[in-house]
Amino acid sequence: MSQPPGPTRFVASHAAHNDWRVALQRALDTLLHDARVATVHAFERTGETLEFSLGLCYLTDHFAVEAEHILAALQHRLPGVHWAGTVGVGVLASGAEHFDEAALALMLAPLPRRSFRVFSGRQPLRAYSGDFHPHTALVHADGRTPDLQELLPELAERTTGGYLFGGLTASRGRSVQIADAVFDGGGLSGVAFAAEIGVVSRVTQGCRPIGPRRVVSRVQDNLVLSLDGRAALDCAMADLGLPPDMAFEPVAQALANTLAGVHPAEDDGAQEEGDFGADMLVRHIVGMDPGAGLVAIADADAVTKGASLVFCRRDPQTALADLQRAAHEIRDALVDSGRVALGAVYVSCSGRGQRHFGAPAAESGVIRDVLGDLPMVGFFAGGEIARNRLYGYTGVLTVFTAPAGRSGAPR
Repeated sequence: MSQPPGPTRFVASHAAHNDWRVALQRALDTLLHDARVATVHAFERTGETLEFSLGLCYLTDHFAVEAEHILAALQHRLPGVHWAGTVGVGVLASGAEHFDEAALALMLAPLPRRSFRVFSGRQPLRAYSGDFHPHTALVHADGRTPDLQELLPELAERTTGGYLFGGLTASRGRSVQIADAVFDGGGLSGVAFAAEIGVVSRVTQGCRPIGPRRVVSRVQDNLVLSLDGRAALDCAMADLGLPPDMAFEPVAQALANTLAGVHPAEDDGAQEEGDFGADMLVRHIVGMDPGAGLVAIADADAVTKGASLVFCRRDPQTALADLQRAAHEIRDALVDSGRVALGAVYVSCSGRGQRHFGAPAAESGVIRDVLGDLPMVGFFAGGEIARNRLYGYTGVLTVFTAPAGRSGAPR
């Protein structure tokens, strides 16, 4: 018995050149060629006409000043396609990364128009808009936006799945977002997806615990006073293997290279198996007070009484191993659910990349090794978004999926 034809994957491309016109033309040549091939194959399999309706565009900050020209050119060459994206200090694709150079990455997705909505400050995302009910959302945000930490949970509440993925614009110059227009005044934008668009996402922190998980006993703002009923600084020194009578300077240096992983008190980790992975907030330790025995964390909102906290370290080997773990979890989730990957978005911290790993395309290479040559785009961000939270020094890998036996694009 013959198997039904499978779904059509997304198409993606990337290019680097100091002239945005040259880079865009090279990327478009590849993108349009692959889109034509996919359209022909889809028609041969199903007799249906394939329509690419959604585009993602990520630019390095070298091209930020040309964002309007780039978007206008995309809209001219691909009329009817809705575009979303932003700027990073680097962009990436499957097996390739362009960091600190003039480059762009593009993706086209053949999604039913009823299955997604592009949103921005001009077109806010609503929980219900006619027959469209947002389930998940790809979010781009300006880190200068006031009350961003509060806006993300509010936005997540407008989706039935409660899951956001994306990141903050990262630019040494102009910060812009793309949402069918170019915006540089802050705020949030992106694309919301209906439940019919399958998404599997994982967060990779790349951290190695150096002590047990402890319960926050006393906290004031970002000052952790006690853990497990003991002075927080005593716990940190014990987990680091430092003698209690060590001098101030070496203790401060050891803490400067240590991070705190926090699970909020209300986060019980209960989630649907194979859906969105459990994650923790990792924050820097920014100070200590030996007299009070406290440790200061770089986020007053992250630590609350009753939360669990574990001291940890981050290094390149651990980070790549954890990214590999995340990609394997996504691959296993696809197999278990009988679904296939259509395309991916990967948002990595601007503090990662080649400078952290010591080799080009380390992260995109790991993803390709596990998931194959999957069409993928992404950018190096000023902060990463997953679920309803803002992260730092992490990677957020999100794969769009469809049932393996379904023909054409998701319907």
